[in-house]
Amino acid sequence: MNVLFVHQNFPGQYRHLAAALVARGDQVTAIGGPTAQPLDGVLLHRYNPLPAGGVPACHDWAADLQTKVLRAEAVATRIDALRSQGLKVDLVIGHPGWGELLAIKDVLPGVPVLHQLEFFYQLAGADAGFDPEFTRPGWPSRARLRLRRAPQLLALEDLDWGLAPTRWQASTAPIAYRDRISVIHEGIDTQLVATRQGAEIRLERAGLTLRPGDEVVSFVARNLEPYRGIHCFLRMLPLLQQLRPQARVVIVGEDGVSYGAPPPGGGSWKQVLLQELAGRLDLSRIHFVGRIPHPVLHELFRICACHVYLTYPFVLSWSLLEAMACGAVVIGSATAPVQEVIEAGRNGLLVDFFDQEGLANAIASVLADPKRFSSLGLAARQTVVEGYDLASVCLPAQLALVDEVAGGRLPVLR
Repeated sequence: MNVLFVHQNFPGQYRHLAAALVARGDQVTAIGGPTAQPLDGVLLHRYNPLPAGGVPACHDWAADLQTKVLRAEAVATRIDALRSQGLKVDLVIGHPGWGELLAIKDVLPGVPVLHQLEFFYQLAGADAGFDPEFTRPGWPSRARLRLRRAPQLLALEDLDWGLAPTRWQASTAPIAYRDRISVIHEGIDTQLVATRQGAEIRLERAGLTLRPGDEVVSFVARNLEPYRGIHCFLRMLPLLQQLRPQARVVIVGEDGVSYGAPPPGGGSWKQVLLQELAGRLDLSRIHFVGRIPHPVLHELFRICACHVYLTYPFVLSWSLLEAMACGAVVIGSATAPVQEVIEAGRNGLLVDFFDQEGLANAIASVLADPKRFSSLGLAARQTVVEGYDLASVCLPAQLALVDEVAGGRLPVLR
């Protein structure tokens, strides 16, 4: 079978699926943007989303749509050129959120398309309006968000079948399309991401080695921003340090933004929040480590006394499931994506996203009596092994779905 992946940041979510298709003998091609990365056995082609004459001016509300139309044009032009050179495509797998699939049915008529449906923008009930501190007042912000849905809706009109990683993320799609969405997570390699005896991490700048039994609290996000609760977490720390003065907090993440907006006055959210909290924190026990290698991240999950995961109602992070797979005791926000995975008191603890006192008390309870909560970490790992394991659960289901969609068969909803 000839499979074409379309994703500006290839391989993105498709690393395991693309590798599995190559391994079974399929011809796999990928088209990605300038940042796309090669993958063994995959023929990668890149496109330039910027037109030679520069980006024409447009209405501010339409700027996002224009960016996505430019990507669609660049992708379609690249595919058309490759077809003239002999490219054959039996199935397209892509992420419609970037706009790259908007013209896919025009350049590849009759070829089925499997969409990665990660999140459909909501006017209410999800991330927009969730956090009063950062909600833009007035109707123009709602109008701008409404127009951001336009390319998503256009892409859904061409949907042959959709794939969403969680039930909640699938539920953000319009009702009319939900009967064509399978829920299959990308998968966690639970043989690699697992508990391990003798785990430890070294904090070079602090001259410390941390091991199981130390009062270590971990917090992880790609970027330290409000969407992932950094403001609530940092504002909670003065109380936690009063309750558990020996605790060490390890914060993983970079200073940019992945989903939300940067601070109005410039700089990073970390800088803004640390300035707000100046004089109230013992910074010698708070360790900002930036971005760290994946194996080191797993070691952190193995040695931490508890891991805190906060998120708006938005895309669920892989880091949560990886922490659970490593047996961490997780304290998560009681938001819908997290509640799909964590059942309070069985495989983790939940607190209100905005309840900083409740979060501090929950962490302090775990640090004070880790044996009492150890069963939560064991149950957390079992949750991931049973429902999200790459080799036994997710990858077989993904491959079966690929074959069904490519063969024109109506998949069985999962």
